Amino acid sequence: MLLMKKDAAARSATHSVPSEETVIAVEFSPFENCGAGSLIAYGGDNYVVVGNCRFQEEDADIKGMEYKTLQTFHRGVRVCAIAWSPETTVDTVPHLVKLCTADADRKLRLLTSDLKDNTTWQVIEGHTDYINDLVFEPINGKQIASVSDDHTCRIWDLDGNQKTSFLLHSPGMSLCWHPEDVFKLMVAEKNGIIRFYDLVTLQAILSVDCGQMPLLSADWCLGNTIKVGAVAGNDWLIWDITRSSYPQEKRPSHLDGAQRFRWSKANENLFATTGYPGKMNSQLLVHHLGHPQAIMVGSAPVASGLSWHRTLPLCAVGGDRKVLFWMTEM
Repeated sequence: MLLMKKDAAARSATHSVPSEETVIAVEFSPFENCGAGSLIAYGGDNYVVVGNCRFQEEDADIKGMEYKTLQTFHRGVRVCAIAWSPETTVDTVPHLVKLCTADADRKLRLLTSDLKDNTTWQVIEGHTDYINDLVFEPINGKQIASVSDDHTCRIWDLDGNQKTSFLLHSPGMSLCWHPEDVFKLMVAEKNGIIRFYDLVTLQAILSVDCGQMPLLSADWCLGNTIKVGAVAGNDWLIWDITRSSYPQEKRPSHLDGAQRFRWSKANENLFATTGYPGKMNSQLLVHHLGHPQAIMVGSAPVASGLSWHRTLPLCAVGGDRKVLFWMTEM
């Protein structure tokens, strides 16, 4: 097998979907019950859009990609992050779409909609600074966790009541809930420390350390939960949490600073990172564990957010008045 001598040539997106505004946050639903295709939510300064997309890799009758907007929600507040609830189902009638946004006014907003006439937004208040990430408890979806620049991680019920809060040592940047064990939560802090909490005792049971700052994004490999990844400074870092608190692998990836890290949901050895829009175009890099260089380089003038499709080696990124999709050739 030939290893690549250098990074692959940068390429533009495989598919794109137009948007009325620059897309800041984008998230594929990681859950089943999405009907044919995949649910995706994205948004910017004023809107959140829920849509359905299907790709030729899933259905041979489709040429490239098929996209349909299911509903556009005009809100007039900037969305910073989006999380899907496992209660969402569009397999049956009536449809139920449930997701939560972290917004620029330091509030969470929980959307419940049947994609017709019945839509509610429950406002959840309590954070005193910018909210960086949020996640639903993945089995029943009855709780939401969020982390903020206010140095707290908070857990809420769906009525907006704060159930638990714990203090962090620095801004909370990323959150992941264990896919089977609802009492385990990963919290990544800007100071480079990633802790795993037991939600019964509210104690950290394990931590790993980047050894550098600032950590801006981290992710737990939900297909193989001994693997954790993050970006800090210009580098990506990977840990095997059963072996050491120090990274097993670390490589420079983005000259202008790395912004996001996400594991593929389809292949536990694939992960993606994005860089800051710096002097050059923003770059999306797709990496395969064991390959010294990125196996795919995507480039766009503006790139924000990052999400993997549930079953395909496909990433979505927010762009300038569009959502961009890159398919990785395996």
